[in-house]
Amino acid sequence: MSVRELVVLGTASQVPTRHRNHNGYLLRWDSEGILFDPGEGTQRQMVRAGVSAHDLNRICVTHFHGDHSLGLAGVIQRINLDRVPHPVTAHYPASGQRFFERLRYSTAYYESVGVTEAPVTADGPLAAGSSYTLEAHKLSHPVEAYGYRLVEPDGVRMVPEKLAAHGISGPDVGVLQREGKLGGVTLAEVGEVRRGQRVGFVMDTRLCDGVHALADGCDLLVIESTFLDEDERLATEHGHLTAGQAARAAADAGVRHLVLTHFSQRYTDPTAFERQARAAGYEGELTIARDLDRIPVPKRR
Repeated sequence: MSVRELVVLGTASQVPTRHRNHNGYLLRWDSEGILFDPGEGTQRQMVRAGVSAHDLNRICVTHFHGDHSLGLAGVIQRINLDRVPHPVTAHYPASGQRFFERLRYSTAYYESVGVTEAPVTADGPLAAGSSYTLEAHKLSHPVEAYGYRLVEPDGVRMVPEKLAAHGISGPDVGVLQREGKLGGVTLAEVGEVRRGQRVGFVMDTRLCDGVHALADGCDLLVIESTFLDEDERLATEHGHLTAGQAARAAADAGVRHLVLTHFSQRYTDPTAFERQARAAGYEGELTIARDLDRIPVPKRR
């Protein structure tokens, strides 16, 4: 059975707190696992969440500030210690190559698994498979940063009434699906577009074109909301979003499920982020992320 869910490993910005670990997010997508922004302590959070190194196929780093990348050393060494049998690919801003190399080889260990380095140099597709295309879009932060987005190809949903009208049933339905045509009847005549699922991941950034591109039409959007709205000036100065800004961007983009995360340690009341997100006009499903949350990707409409 395929599983598509977000496993939240950490939700703190800059420094961890008693209740929030540094960043870390695993997206389970069918048989693959994509780890986003492994901050310090990610390896231990993986253990607590029941996630193993064997679950990882890709690592995506948005930028090289410590709360988003210091866990790389431990995660990569664990991949090697556990002798993960499949390829693991790492994506990160190309300008941070020296930081990636320092973290990858920060201490001595036996390298048994080849981690493929695939640095990001521009907006656009990074990888394509049968179930998704991985894209990157540049963000606005004091250091170079990219957000990521998974887009599943659109499919076709068979419409029983249309099939019946053409006298198609049983094994012939499978033939039509595989071959696209059966006895002069095309797939388009008996089906309708099944829109592919989309998941966006937006970390440290001011509002910019990249935020809107990554959020557009997402079923699930994971986005930083480091500050509350009353501290918007600080957010802009340091290259971050407020809860209201993130929620308005999600509302404008038609996001179905919004996950706010990456909270400053100055705030102790998580419900304030929910109130400001609703006040900003976001009406969809909303999660104020907590460490070890498991959030399913919304089912297709």
